[in-house]
Amino acid sequence: MAFSAYTVEGMLNRLDLTTVDNGDISVSLPRPNLDGVAPEEVVSEIISTVKSHGDRALNQYAEKFDGRAPEVLAVSSSDITSAWESISDELREALEVAANRIEKFHETQIRETETVSDDGITIETKHQPVARAGCYVPGGRAAYPSTLLMTAIPAKVAGVKEVVVCVPPDSSGLINQATLAAAKIAGVTSVYAVGGAQAIAAMAYGTETIPAVDLIVGPGNIYVATAQRQVAGDVGVASSFAGPSEVVVIADESASAQYAAVDLIVQAEHGPDGLAWLISWDQKVIDDVLLELERLVSKSLRREMITEKFANEGYAVLVKDPNQAMQVANHVAPEHLQIMTSDPRSLLDSLQNAGAVFLGNMSPASVGDYVAGPSHVLPTHGSARFSGALTVADFCKDMHIISLEDSGLKKVGQSVIEIAEAEGLIGHADSIRIRLEGK
Repeated sequence: MAFSAYTVEGMLNRLDLTTVDNGDISVSLPRPNLDGVAPEEVVSEIISTVKSHGDRALNQYAEKFDGRAPEVLAVSSSDITSAWESISDELREALEVAANRIEKFHETQIRETETVSDDGITIETKHQPVARAGCYVPGGRAAYPSTLLMTAIPAKVAGVKEVVVCVPPDSSGLINQATLAAAKIAGVTSVYAVGGAQAIAAMAYGTETIPAVDLIVGPGNIYVATAQRQVAGDVGVASSFAGPSEVVVIADESASAQYAAVDLIVQAEHGPDGLAWLISWDQKVIDDVLLELERLVSKSLRREMITEKFANEGYAVLVKDPNQAMQVANHVAPEHLQIMTSDPRSLLDSLQNAGAVFLGNMSPASVGDYVAGPSHVLPTHGSARFSGALTVADFCKDMHIISLEDSGLKKVGQSVIEIAEAEGLIGHADSIRIRLEGK
């Protein structure tokens, strides 16, 4: 490769790009490659089995992957209410604060029917919500009540009538109480104790217990993300690849090494895969952050998981200048981009690709994960090149309602005839000609 690299034991891999021409950046950087990694065949078999065997397949996969099948797939409303009552007052208040902020922000995205009239032709654009949305909420290594809020509330704000949630049960067959409490706060229609690729298949095609949905949203591991890609087309799937968590931190001498280090850890503690990159044009900044990383990781309860992620997809990148730093960031197209520099806004003009951007020392991505307001369901694995965060628009489809007055048909009719005849579609032309001649 065109860069020099070496590994600091237990921490980030170092890349030196100071001798690399800017035009060679795209070929000089490592990128995770799903080819040969994404479990396509395994996921395909899971989807096929769930389509054929429904609930029985879900229970079998729960025993295989989760350790135990839940007593019932559907969580009762009384269990959801009990969970809400069982959590601490402090946690309940925190979840409600988050829910209110998420709802307020997404209400700004509501679009009313738009009407355009010109020369006797009227076009109305109606933003019609899907009837039933399925929200996938991860589990396993940790509980994510925040993801339930971040997926279900935008759906409710969009006007979706039925919001279905699938959450992996733990080894005892139960769903985390905080996650169920979040389901009550968000006002979801139903919750099912099922996770993994099998949950995506169940929501896509339906089982005896779980209804098929029109749209599936939500992040997950490589199995979940691969399943979403495989069912896309049979059911709507949010356009971004919402997979393992990613962060890129751009830092200069004004950045707190401790803040930068802990923010790299924040995303790494989600689990394997994904990426965590530190970028700077100051060698001392990189050295200082790496020292802080060693100190903080040594005290972390998730030390083994974090060091594994750093070893596989963690990089400390020395660049020539801020311009090259932004080139690297745009190439990576990270889920989270933190710009911790003395003038972070000055770099925004160079920014092309990122899911969410956080400016300055006091704007950690963890605020976006929980309470800022925008959904934390963000594009990963480079899909920020063509997609963005989950929004109200993801739950809606645009329907165009077109009406013509006589004057409008006369105005454009001959143009339709000419184009239709050029395409050999005489019936199209006749549908206009007959109307014009009848007037």
